Amino acid sequence: MVWNTMILSQYVIVSRITGLMPADAERRAMIRHYTVTATPEGGWGLHPASGPSTYCTTLAYVALRLLGSAPGEPLCARAAAWLRTRPGGVAAIATWGKFWLALLGLYDYRGVNPAPPEVFLLPRWAPLHPDRLYCHTRSIHQAMAYLHGTRFRAELGPLGRRLRQELFGTDTAPRSTAVSGPDIHVPPGRLLRCLYALTRAYERRPVQRLRRRALERCLHRVEHEQHVTGGPCLSPVNGLLNVLVLHHRQPGSAAVARALDAQSYWRWNDEQEGTRFAGARSHTWDTSFAVEALLADDSRLRDAGAAALLRAASFLQGAQITEEIPDRAVTARSPALGGWCFSEGGHRWPVSDCTAEAVAALLHARPRLPSARRCTDEAVRRAVAFLLDRQNPDGGFGSYEARRGARRLEALNPAEMFTRCVVEDSYVECTASALLALSAVDRDDPALPEGALARVRSRATAFLLRGQLPDGSWPAAWGINRIYGTWFAVRGLRAAGTPRTHPALRRAAHWLRSAQRADGGWGEHHRGCTENRYAEADESQPVSTAWALLALMDLTAPDDPAVLRGVRWLCSHQKPDGTWTPAKVNGVFFGTGMLDYRLYVRYFPLWALGRHLRRVPQQQAHERPAPQ
Repeated sequence: MVWNTMILSQYVIVSRITGLMPADAERRAMIRHYTVTATPEGGWGLHPASGPSTYCTTLAYVALRLLGSAPGEPLCARAAAWLRTRPGGVAAIATWGKFWLALLGLYDYRGVNPAPPEVFLLPRWAPLHPDRLYCHTRSIHQAMAYLHGTRFRAELGPLGRRLRQELFGTDTAPRSTAVSGPDIHVPPGRLLRCLYALTRAYERRPVQRLRRRALERCLHRVEHEQHVTGGPCLSPVNGLLNVLVLHHRQPGSAAVARALDAQSYWRWNDEQEGTRFAGARSHTWDTSFAVEALLADDSRLRDAGAAALLRAASFLQGAQITEEIPDRAVTARSPALGGWCFSEGGHRWPVSDCTAEAVAALLHARPRLPSARRCTDEAVRRAVAFLLDRQNPDGGFGSYEARRGARRLEALNPAEMFTRCVVEDSYVECTASALLALSAVDRDDPALPEGALARVRSRATAFLLRGQLPDGSWPAAWGINRIYGTWFAVRGLRAAGTPRTHPALRRAAHWLRSAQRADGGWGEHHRGCTENRYAEADESQPVSTAWALLALMDLTAPDDPAVLRGVRWLCSHQKPDGTWTPAKVNGVFFGTGMLDYRLYVRYFPLWALGRHLRRVPQQQAHERPAPQ
């Protein structure tokens, strides 16, 4: 899963601050990644399909200089030239950027929106306690609050003075709080600005006794996260900040070196694109869908396919979390037992939809697996318990946890670059995946009371039906966008027994047909995520086409013209090596963080074609168009 250069830049900054810079070979590989990801304008974007971003470009420039690149070298020179064209210059960077520059002594903390650690001393029932926030947000905030509360500042010496000149044209660290430009999707509202004003006043003379207690509380939470995840943390975004917290506490200690080394969990390296860091690893997610693709027409599975299915099922079974998180109360962690992570489980932060897709894939694969290699009933029961813990009062399902805070807390969004990132919510995709899994479990299992599960499924079904938009589509939170959400919703509803004649599913089929392009494919542009609408892409895309086909095949007859046209498009656009040309982005998080799931283009078209072949008579299947 590919995002942008932000985490690589932050890794370089943390390495420099801790004195643990990478070896020369890895430095060259990192510079290689900056080289291949630079935009034509000379900057670096917020995602693979975007133009340059002030935030990413500034951090990349600083990282390149820390890696030893000179300001006159092409990468740095072009980036500096582009930054000079920005209204407000680097000083208008988003608050996260100001914070990272302040850590290096390149920006004045008085120009960074406050993150007082004292908020962690609030009683847990308080509406503004951080434990009511989305897990990524509070995990990042507990480390930022510690660093902000201590005014952590690394000393770069002469390089720091040169960087201030290169970025701001002055030896003095700027202190402007202004933010602007395309990076800013949620500028601070009136209420948040008032809170900032109050906390700035407090920061001028904080109560030292409270400050010390608050810093110890944040440190304890950081240390707990390091311990229970084995070091990688929820993500490298909070993991790298945690390294700096530990460094502030014990500079040069073995614990700091271990914490930084643990971030290699998120590292990716290859000759073509160099060294970079992923915001997440998608082992379980990809493997679950790959299993479904192999099973789509399992009558055609031969030796290699059957062996791949067996190995994939073994991986999924081994990735389930079978031990509870110790001392969960320290950071108010929800139960993890029985869940699956987005990754292979190493960092022990399981997610509802990954759990649902994993257990559904294992249950669907059961008939094709030797009895000794099938998922056990106990594993399924644990997964069901995990899923039930994530259902919200509205019937929908959260991702990592059930919702803890009111939606109105989104008005206090401090991230500026992202939307819907303050509290957990109910999501179409998570709810549909949970509905799929809960509909696949053995209803005769006495350990799974059918009456209770039926009520859970009924509430989830009602949530999905309420969430349909007037045009017949569903919005998505984790993929692009209306086609993705509609496929998930249709899949979940059909698995739960909703008949295809249901008015909502009729409307969905009508919308999917109306979105089909003239050439028979489907394509959706990522701008629809930020504009909250369906936005057609300039051309058809294999992944969008596969999602639309998978939804339509749940709703229509085998000879439906829209399905046949979509299948012809996929067949005619398959490359000789069996693959399809991917789009630049196909996923999203927090509304604006576009992602490139590299394997989507491998298994979703295969899945759609397999489903089609399973539905049509053998002779008709052999008459399909050959790949060009």
